[in-house]
This record gives sequence, C-alpha cells and structure tokens, in this order.
Amino acid sequence: MRPEKIDRIATIVILGLTGVVGLLIISLLVYILATGLPNISWHFLTSSAEAFKSEGGIRDQLFNSLYLVVITMIVSVPLALCAAIYLSEYAPANRLTSLLRLAIEVLSSLPSVVVGLFGYLVFVLKFGMDFSLLAGALALTILNLPILTRSCEDALQQVPYLQRQAGLGLGMSKWRIVTKIVLPAALPGIITGIILSAGRIFGEAAALIYTAGQSSPAIDYSDWNPFSPTSFLNPMRPAETLAVHIWKVNSEGLVPDARAVSNGSAAVLVITILLFNLLARYVGHLIKRRLVK
Repeated sequence: MRPEKIDRIATIVILGLTGVVGLLIISLLVYILATGLPNISWHFLTSSAEAFKSEGGIRDQLFNSLYLVVITMIVSVPLALCAAIYLSEYAPANRLTSLLRLAIEVLSSLPSVVVGLFGYLVFVLKFGMDFSLLAGALALTILNLPILTRSCEDALQQVPYLQRQAGLGLGMSKWRIVTKIVLPAALPGIITGIILSAGRIFGEAAALIYTAGQSSPAIDYSDWNPFSPTSFLNPMRPAETLAVHIWKVNSEGLVPDARAVSNGSAAVLVITILLFNLLARYVGHLIKRRLVK
C-alpha cells in the first residue's frame, strides 16, 4: 500500500474518532442544558434553600463554590508559580529534578476521593479545622497544585531562550531576567492556566464531601466580619458547594422535586465552567495582543 493512501486512511480514521468524541461531548452538553435550563429562574439563583419552595434555591451553594475557588487560588497560585519558576529556570537536570517531576505527575493522577480522605484525616481531624471552607480549599490545593504547576511551567518554557540570553548580555541577574523578561512574556499562558484550573476545581465534589461538609448553615450576607460564625466571609464555616449539592439532592431524595433541582443545578454548573473556559481564552488573547503592541 502506498504511503499516500496510508496517510489518507489514517487521516480519515483520526477525523472520524475526533468527530465521535466531539459528538458525544456536544450531545451531553445539549442534554444537560435542555433538561436544566427550564428549571432555572432568577429566584432559583438568588434564593436560599430554606426560602425557595421545595428547598430548591442554590444561592448559598453557588456563592460557596465561587468563594472556595477564590480561597483555593490564593493558596495554590503562589505555590505553583514558585515551583514552576524553579523547575523551569533554576532546577538542574539531575535525578532529583526528575524525581520531583515524577512526584508531580503522580500527584496529578490521584483520585479526588483519596485526596478528600487525606484532607479529612489531616485537615479536619488532625489540625482541628472541622468541616470548613479552609479545609476544603487545602484539599483542592493538593488536587490543583500539580496541574497548575505544569501549566505555569509550560508557559515559562514557551518563552524563547534568546530573550534570556539577551538579558544576560545586558548584565541582568537571573532573578531580574525571570521577573522582568520571562514572567511578563509568559503571563498570558499563566493566566489562562489559572482560569482553567479554577474552572476545574469549581466542579469538584468528592474531595469536598469529606472536608467542606455537606451542609450550609444560615449565612448572613450583611455580616462582613470574617470571624463571625454566620458571616459569609468566614472561611472556618462548613459549606455545601454546588457540585456537592447536586450529589446530595440525588442521593438523599428528600426534596420533592429533586430531579428538577438537580437538573437546574447541573445546568448552572456546566454554564459556569464554560464561562471559565471562555474567559480564559479571552483574557489570554487580550493580554497577548497588548504585549505584542
């Protein structure tokens, strides 16, 4: 068989498999949105579970999910960025560096339920955090750190080495080259990775069942004191996120219209994650255009 024919057959097979995967994803999205959008209303989004009829409001769960993402990113972004800078700019090519990269790969493949059990044993029980937003954020940091580190490292390595050599030729120190040349050039990729990782942890559920809890006490949105037990800013309060709420509604079956609530919550979750992805592309493109100018 001629190479041209083999190449044509391989191209058709690859395109066909890609089309099947794309069709499955689109079908799943269409199904979730078609069954969930009719159950979404402004009252559904802005009312608490106690205030909404049949206990279906998701205001608190939606806020808890967004607040948990913010706390997680505050913890994980500096750690991931420092680790990426070390691996990309300072780490020598030896066995220790290879072992570190292997550890990051292994950590990124851990099941979220295992991380949740670890967080329960360490953060909830050992450190006495109980079920809280902070314990959930630390557990999500363990999940998010390896993926975010790799994305930041890839963004740094995409900066041409010639720019580093130019900085050395001007007499700049290694640290000034990293902070003044490499980081600004890699900023679009870093921000894109941060937003995409935020979208990923927004939909996490298994790790949060054992750390953040499965219930949300009454939240006072007028209380801005983060040390108050009822304050919406208190990181030590238990918090049920949107993904955990979907699992809880389906598993317990205590809500009369559990299917409608679950479908509406799932649609909100999918739409929010899609917005995270679109925002990542837009912000990365916008920063790249400004840097080019």
